[in-house]
Amino acid sequence: MSTSDTGVAGDVAPPTTPPQTPRDSTKASPRKLLLGLVGLVVVVYLLVLGSQALSIYNDDIPKLAQAFVATIGGILGAAGLFYFLNMAVEGLPRRLSLAVIPYAFILPAFGFLGVFLIYPTVQTIVYSFANADSTAWVGWENYDYMLNNEAFQTTLVNNLLWIALVPITTVILGLVVATLADKLSARWEKVAKAFIFMPMAISFVGAATIWNFIYAFKPEGEDQIGLLNAVITKLGFAPVTWLTQEQFNLNDILLMVIVVWLQTGFAMVLLSSAIKGVPNETLEAARIDGASELQIFFRVVVPQIRGTLITVFITVLIMVLKVFDVVYVLTNGKFGTSVIALDFFKQTFINGDAGRASAIVVILLLAVTPILIYQVHHFREEEKTR
Repeated sequence: MSTSDTGVAGDVAPPTTPPQTPRDSTKASPRKLLLGLVGLVVVVYLLVLGSQALSIYNDDIPKLAQAFVATIGGILGAAGLFYFLNMAVEGLPRRLSLAVIPYAFILPAFGFLGVFLIYPTVQTIVYSFANADSTAWVGWENYDYMLNNEAFQTTLVNNLLWIALVPITTVILGLVVATLADKLSARWEKVAKAFIFMPMAISFVGAATIWNFIYAFKPEGEDQIGLLNAVITKLGFAPVTWLTQEQFNLNDILLMVIVVWLQTGFAMVLLSSAIKGVPNETLEAARIDGASELQIFFRVVVPQIRGTLITVFITVLIMVLKVFDVVYVLTNGKFGTSVIALDFFKQTFINGDAGRASAIVVILLLAVTPILIYQVHHFREEEKTR
């Protein structure tokens, strides 16, 4: 009897099936490509339509409902945008799809960057050469007026004073507080840092309102609600209108105190983290060599946290160039305290002069750009050393 007649399954060869021809994954899928492109157009159209509807019916829809709709619409819109974008890319031939997909996914980010940053910047530069309502060219007239205007010259001097005093003071105080707090026990270190950092949770307008009570003035003989005047009157001196004292730019300095108070906590947190990152081996080696604590701090610790010091300094510097809220709330730029951002606000919303307002913004942009370039260069150098 042959083996095939025994009926033993183990001795029978399994039936063979013809090999399947795999689908060519390198081919394009026109259907997916078309669906993806159509979906992208629809999503973008719906987002634009929704934003226009919110702006048109702004007064008729409750603010909470607007916020809810905008949040949900933004999330769903972003999800739909990337979903159909991915579908369109997958519809391309495989080799082309792999080459395009990184650029495709950063395309929306560059699109928003272009719409909300690059286009307004170019438009502002163009408007700075136009008249008040941007209907005719006036050349360099806006720049000539602003740079030769005595009030704006005072504004530029004030901004230079802010730049010279606030960032360096903030960094020094943040470094001192961070160093001293690190000497405390873990529990008291947290408490101390929490109190120093707390002003960061306050808005600039709120901080200005708080300090308004410190600088408040009442005529002599009345009860002083301002802390400074309450103290000096108890010492037998006459009350002072602090925010009108233009001599030695005292009122400007008093406004700067508020910003330093707000930003010291920010500087402290970053610098404290940097100090803790200094290797103990370098500190012990310095102590073995006989260095004092001050020498260790200035010759060992500070050089090793130089990158963080520069980062904090530049961050505060850029913020100072744009300072507005504190000055607007306390003095509205009177008594020689105006700053560039406040002048822009007045030219735009009070004088209605788009040309001069744009010129002010361009001047501010030119002032900030070298600082930003240095910051980027510094960041790249820091990355190289890691």
